[in-house]
Amino acid sequence: MTIDEGCGGMYPRLSVVVPVFNEEDVLPLFAERLRPVLDGLLVTYEVVAVDDGSRDATPVVLETMRRRWPQLRVVRLRRNAGHQNALTAGLHRARGEYVVSIDVDLQDPPEVIARMLAVAEGGGLDVVYGVRADRGTDSLFKRWTAESYYRLMRRLTGSAVPHNAGDFRMLSRNAVNALLDLPEDRPVYRLLVPWLGLPSGEVPYARAERAAGRSKYPLAKMARLAFDSVTGFSAAPLRVATWLGCVGIALCFVMGGAVLAAYLWGSVVPGWTSMFVALVFLGALQLLCLGLLGEYVARVFTSMQNRPAYVVTFDSAAPSTRRPVRVPS
Repeated sequence: MTIDEGCGGMYPRLSVVVPVFNEEDVLPLFAERLRPVLDGLLVTYEVVAVDDGSRDATPVVLETMRRRWPQLRVVRLRRNAGHQNALTAGLHRARGEYVVSIDVDLQDPPEVIARMLAVAEGGGLDVVYGVRADRGTDSLFKRWTAESYYRLMRRLTGSAVPHNAGDFRMLSRNAVNALLDLPEDRPVYRLLVPWLGLPSGEVPYARAERAAGRSKYPLAKMARLAFDSVTGFSAAPLRVATWLGCVGIALCFVMGGAVLAAYLWGSVVPGWTSMFVALVFLGALQLLCLGLLGEYVARVFTSMQNRPAYVVTFDSAAPSTRRPVRVPS
């Protein structure tokens, strides 16, 4: 079932979704790079900038840019909802037949969008991934953690997760609708998109340094993304808890056998050290298992609350120009 909010006007051929959070310094540079690329495509387009509750001058900069750039559309969230939820808000409001998601920091070059569109149209593909062929600008720690993340995700999910493909990708309208139909409350699109199994291609590019400002994705957020990826797509942590319990039981049997042998040989020496170590080990094991179980229970609890992942407080596009919104029957 669809709710038609009005079908006045033609839908653009291309939508570019840009999550933005405290990016006042880099926004003008981003616009200078992106606009010539989109104008040169000679297709109708829109740029959906999702302000994820910025606390600096980002709203002012976006409003100034919108007055000079008719194709720029500003969607403002009431509070900071996180990168993936801001991306979800953009996907819900994008009207294009093809939708590109790109970050504003210019590490992913906007010039690649033209190649993505050519590959998608030429091959009739629903997904085109931007793949980082050169990460020379990233630190050694960043490259190592990224490599470990993709290797772990492929092992746990069993799906063909493209190597070094982040959130820079092009989706067809068919792929966007399929994503929006999924009942995900914590979406991780770099895993959800491959899970759909739609016809896909790749466009390699060299990752650049951030053009201005500081990274809005520190180590803590990267770790949270990895944890959401694991708990959202695999029950492996619960199995880990089970295996740890089995290992703990096996160790108890071994220790019991050692104690019995010492007793039979008459060399039992009363000591608190071994008892203390055993108690600490078993206590830590129980806490770890409870913590893993609690994470999954928390996800079920959050899902049952059914609260929106984001709240839109402003959309510069008139309701009559929005694409019909798909809702469950």
